[in-house]
Amino acid sequence: MSMNRFQQIKEIIDRVEEDFGKFYEKNNKAAGTRVRKAMQELKNLATEIRKEVQNMKNEEQSVKKESKKKSD
Repeated sequence: MSMNRFQQIKEIIDRVEEDFGKFYEKNNKAAGTRVRKAMQELKNLATEIRKEVQNMKNEEQSVKKESKKKSD
């Protein structure tokens, strides 16, 4: 995972932090919509990161298997 993805997560959270307060403390419905949108962005980004991590793990395992076959 690139640190850029981690930075994206932090930026989304920072951006929506004020809206959380507006929604939960002041019941501002527009802020609630922004919170929901930000949570969807986080969900999509998390899915992308999970796929990226899994692919990296699979590639590493594949390389290990190939090098073991060559040494046999």
